[in-house]
Amino acid sequence: MNIEITDSPKEIDDEKIISETRKYNLQFAKKDVKLMSLYMRDSGGEIIAGLTGKTFWNWLHVEYLWVHKSQRGNKLGSQLIAAAENEAINRGCTGSTLDTFSFQAPDFYQKLGYSVVGTLADYSGEHQRYYLAKDLTKHSS
Repeated sequence: MNIEITDSPKEIDDEKIISETRKYNLQFAKKDVKLMSLYMRDSGGEIIAGLTGKTFWNWLHVEYLWVHKSQRGNKLGSQLIAAAENEAINRGCTGSTLDTFSFQAPDFYQKLGYSVVGTLADYSGEHQRYYLAKDLTKHSS
């Protein structure tokens, strides 16, 4: 057997790994992954802020939160997080998780009730990655 290393994988090969991992996981928990995307648009229909994530196994996982630089400081990010958490609660979630880098927004998330549950150092030699979680049963969004 040989190990093949590539920086241009075939989609069918990656799908094999993903599908087999998911099949294994289904032995332990039901399949209930549901995507979640929230958008805020200006009067012309352009997206000025948004959040992407998914809910599964009673958790919300926030993948990306973005606010246009001209709109930062206007609480759009807080509104998006609150809306995502409320939708997650409606879907039966009891917790939320996300990760962020030191040059992004760890303090922002902590102000919203998230706690750092882990960190990794030395990304690009100078940045930390923060893993955060929030108990949605104890915090109001």
